[in-house]
Amino acid sequence: MLVDSHCHLDFPDFAAERDEVVARACAAGVGTMLTISTRLDEFPGVRAIAERYPDIWCSVGAHPHEAADHAGTTAEALAALTAHPRVVGIGETGLDFHYDLSPRDVQARVFRTHIAAAKATGLPLVIHAREADAEVARMLREERPPPGVMHCFSSGCALAEAALDLGFYISISGIVTFKNADELRAIVRDVVPLDRLLVETDAPYLAPVPYRGKRNEPAYVTATAAAVAALKGIAPAELAAATTENFFRLFAKARRPAAA
Repeated sequence: MLVDSHCHLDFPDFAAERDEVVARACAAGVGTMLTISTRLDEFPGVRAIAERYPDIWCSVGAHPHEAADHAGTTAEALAALTAHPRVVGIGETGLDFHYDLSPRDVQARVFRTHIAAAKATGLPLVIHAREADAEVARMLREERPPPGVMHCFSSGCALAEAALDLGFYISISGIVTFKNADELRAIVRDVVPLDRLLVETDAPYLAPVPYRGKRNEPAYVTATAAAVAALKGIAPAELAAATTENFFRLFAKARRPAAA
């Protein structure tokens, strides 16, 4: 069994065939999915998906792109939303200095709010970091939240090592299959231990080779997992077992599928 540890099943890309997308994932051996919140005003839709499918869980939070619309969000409000039994993580949150769609100081303030909610609840953070490696590492060292995950990791070795030192997990997306991702492949091979690895799609984005250019979906995490297994020099089944175990260790509120 594989777990897609980060996807966006509430996005309009899936509205017309969500049942079929979930069925294809299950047929491909993806037994569990985590669908991720990016805006609090859209969280009810994310939560409804997790309520509908027994092996889909959800997070609650606001993406750094959306931080300007969530500047007044409180840790208490976020923590209250995590009381729902299907909510197993907080985020995605973090810093994105590539697009700067929200002011950097606001991104940092909202990130700290999410960190405070994680510290209050004990739930793991789902962190997005782009072109903000040093700042993310500094804030995590300052705040010392409970372990979480660096999602869709494509940063440098320094952030990987800082996150690992703090007990975080590293989630690998289809980027690892891209032609220009040699640095990421080296980090996966040489830096991230097997017991801290997760795999994800970030669907509908970043479809892995051989699906690149198509809309991504959870079934395609099998291609990413195969690439990661090859880098680690292990069989795909061993990689699947390890990353599944890692997911349920980190997202301890989620339950394993009944069939498993």
